[in-house]
Amino acid sequence: MGAADAVPGVSGGTIAFMTGIYEELIYSLKQCGPSALKILFSQGLKAAWQHINGTFLLSLFTGVLVSILTISRGVLFLLAEYPVLLWSFFFGLILAAVWSLIRHIPNWNIGLVCTFVIGTVSAYFITIISPTTIESTPLIVFLSGMIAICAMILPGISGSFLLLLLGMYAPMLMAVKELQFITLGIFALGCVLGLLSFSHVLSWMFKHYKNLTLALLGGFMLGSLNKVWPWKHTLETVINRHGKEIPLVQENVFPHTFESLTQQTSYLWFSLGLMILGLALVIVLEKIGQKSN
Repeated sequence: MGAADAVPGVSGGTIAFMTGIYEELIYSLKQCGPSALKILFSQGLKAAWQHINGTFLLSLFTGVLVSILTISRGVLFLLAEYPVLLWSFFFGLILAAVWSLIRHIPNWNIGLVCTFVIGTVSAYFITIISPTTIESTPLIVFLSGMIAICAMILPGISGSFLLLLLGMYAPMLMAVKELQFITLGIFALGCVLGLLSFSHVLSWMFKHYKNLTLALLGGFMLGSLNKVWPWKHTLETVINRHGKEIPLVQENVFPHTFESLTQQTSYLWFSLGLMILGLALVIVLEKIGQKSN
């Protein structure tokens, strides 16, 4: 999940759903509220730890942190040096994840189909919005934390991509690099509040409208495929803090068009192979998740 969340366009929530831990994650996060504090003071630390499923959350977020510090660096390197191949792998991964999710819906009806379409169209339009630039005031930083963390636990919607759209991706990376503790603290506070509140919403949706929720999340993932299409033509660029030109606005093109426009190889057969690898990985992860459950 940490490696996925580092890439603008890929959601850690997608990985959670593929591995069969998504509903447990949402339920455990929902438990981290006033009820946990009440149990802590009345019954002690052990009871509160069990109430919030602490061992599960500790294992998960330790993995996320380790990934951000290690694996995500490799992912970001590949994104910079071999973007076509990396996006191909993620495309196959997410495409298979859509099938993995919607196959849990036993009986489709017109309402579920409409919900799936709404999710697809919504995610698609999010991916084509042009990034903006806003002043990083404390309020904006706080709201950005709330929005980004909510997206990170939604399959198909990338929190880092929403930060990019809000114009807060670069400022937050700069805050991490320069150890701007006040900015990071405000952002973290927004993340905590957003995570605790939104997890209640998702938990309620799964409890009362599980099939509709699955259809909506499946649509989100399908619509997000527009963002991870491997062959892109860059229309606008910006200069990052290292003085390097990076893409800002891109359009999807066919492999042969990509070669003619960019004068770069499309890696077509390698890309198709990586898509298939992504598809196969989802099947393996799902088998592991089912076995663990």
